[in-house]
Amino acid sequence: MTATRKDDHVRLAVAQHQTSQDRRYGAASYTGAFDDVHFPHHALAGTDRAQVGLRTSFAGWTWPVPLYINAMTGGSRRTGEINRDLAIAARETGLAIATGSMSPFLKDPACADTFTPVREQHPGGFVMANINANATPEQARRAIGLLDANALQIHLNTVQETVMPEGDRSFGHWPAAIEAIAQAVDVPVIVKEVGFGLSGRTVTRLACLGVAAADVAGRGGTDFARIENSRRPSRDHAYLEGWGLSTPAALLDARGRGLPLLASGGVRHPLDMARALALGAHAVGVSGPFLTTLVNDGPAALIEQLTAWLDQLTALMTLIGAHSPADLARADIHVTGALREYCVQREIPLPAREEHSR
Repeated sequence: MTATRKDDHVRLAVAQHQTSQDRRYGAASYTGAFDDVHFPHHALAGTDRAQVGLRTSFAGWTWPVPLYINAMTGGSRRTGEINRDLAIAARETGLAIATGSMSPFLKDPACADTFTPVREQHPGGFVMANINANATPEQARRAIGLLDANALQIHLNTVQETVMPEGDRSFGHWPAAIEAIAQAVDVPVIVKEVGFGLSGRTVTRLACLGVAAADVAGRGGTDFARIENSRRPSRDHAYLEGWGLSTPAALLDARGRGLPLLASGGVRHPLDMARALALGAHAVGVSGPFLTTLVNDGPAALIEQLTAWLDQLTALMTLIGAHSPADLARADIHVTGALREYCVQREIPLPAREEHSR
């Protein structure tokens, strides 16, 4: 049943992120792709904190902060409660929020009340409805209408579907479906991956389909290949765990491809937020770490975490001398290690400001 699968996803995602956190803070050797992105320290580059603002603008929108709660869940009683609490946290901290996939609602309208708390608890906020690329334009309009959504996310999840026992097996019609939805709805469309990354080639194609922005959603956070493999009796798709582009690699590959970029996937802390913004993202989405905090410690703890992240991002920008998120995109950075090697092998240009700073 869909409700059971959605509850399984939450349970397995929390377990995955709890394990990652234990490894991250218990072993000094742990690294992620974001650790290959460095801000060279310039001791006189800092500015006054009072001059730093977090407002970000892209695709005709202005958000008060460059952080958003990304798509997670919905479709069961428990996930409806999670959506309610996520929306409360977003409201209290000024964040935009996306629902999880609304496919359960499109299949069974009785699931509506597992998604509507997002708008009910965040009445004045920026809300994104989320559907898959198999949805029809009429279904897209229904999803938007249920939430009075400000934007529509379409998620691409070929790897997850491939591993999912009951998953889809036909993907060739997706580009035409995305274009049809973008033309049919009255709100801008954001296309996102679910943790395997959008390549530059993919973003170029999306720019031709009428999409307003792309969330590269790279490898490093919740691994849905691993989650779905855990739901298979034979667990015979373990070789796909770790598939895809990291978020920093996807950002570097997708820069200048005709769409504003959002970043999610593998964002562990405010420094990773700053790194993503420096690589060209206009805002940064987080799912698994915030879900883990909410499930383990409740909505008050999540509000505290979100507030701390925004405070620490402001502190980092003060240290770097960036007065806005857009300024971070002009900050001095240096790319090293496997990420640099990947860019060299794929002939992906490194940020020009890195070359000029030597």
